[in-house]
Amino acid sequence: MTTLNVALVGLGWWGCKIAETLRASTAIRIVRAVEPQADIARGFAARHGVTVDAELQPALDDPRVQAVLLVTPHALHGAQIARAVAAGKHVFCEKPLALTRAAAMEAVRLCEAAGLVLGMGHERRFEPPIAALIAAADAGRLGRLMQIEANFSHDKFLTLARDNWRLKPDHAPAAGMTATGIHLTDLAIRLMGPAREVIVTCEQLASDLPSGDTLSAYVRFAAGGTAYFSASLGMPFVSRFAVFGSEGWVDVRDRAHVEAPEGWIVTTAMKGAPITTETVAAAEPVLANLEAFARAAQGGEAYPITGQQMIDNIGLLEAIFCGAGSRRLETV
Repeated sequence: MTTLNVALVGLGWWGCKIAETLRASTAIRIVRAVEPQADIARGFAARHGVTVDAELQPALDDPRVQAVLLVTPHALHGAQIARAVAAGKHVFCEKPLALTRAAAMEAVRLCEAAGLVLGMGHERRFEPPIAALIAAADAGRLGRLMQIEANFSHDKFLTLARDNWRLKPDHAPAAGMTATGIHLTDLAIRLMGPAREVIVTCEQLASDLPSGDTLSAYVRFAAGGTAYFSASLGMPFVSRFAVFGSEGWVDVRDRAHVEAPEGWIVTTAMKGAPITTETVAAAEPVLANLEAFARAAQGGEAYPITGQQMIDNIGLLEAIFCGAGSRRLETV
């Protein structure tokens, strides 16, 4: 397999994380970048030795560029995906794909109609203990899945200027949902299928964050089963994903934020066996996700996050947005 040449679009906190991560990859090479802030663009160009444009179009016109990595404000994704598809480029999009189900459907439709791969920044699926949990569930070893409990919260955004796009209600409503909770709903939908309804509490308890800092959501799935999610922006880092089935349960806890992984603590209980706890060594799921996208874009194994799962996830996200305002049971 040859190296996939990409344009990195957006050189903020996470864009720079991706760029540094890809230094270790032979599967993906950044050949161009896009960043409207001139000082950031100059610094990146000097560090990585690539041309950095203020606008997207030069990257789309570059015949070397086979794919774009969109690490941009959420509300811009739809238009940027449409432009990339029109230029014949594969797309890797940071989460969330869109802020409405209709917009997610359109993004998936455009890529599928053009025969282009759409990848998503849901690196949580590629964490070794989460991948093992999914495999165990798929194989039936956990029995009938019944319930999910999950929390992914941090206070990294408390130091951001209050006009930062990550804090604006039109880009990031409902506390930590677009920053952290969207990863949890993605995993839940992968395991439990589409959601049916959700009830949400979103409050401003420990900060002045305009979209609130403390969110809880309780979800019922179309095929049965429930999930509880917490996605808050006012507490020290915590990340836990636990799945409970009739034959066993697995609880995965991150030792550090995925920005700088330090491994996981995994507790498992199977029917008739003692509870066990193990420590899983650090890995780089961001790189694993991007390289899975690269393989799919070059005709290798299919990308593991399907278009329908992406749509179902944004459908649930949109219902959570509605529920955060209404505080009523919302249909997905």
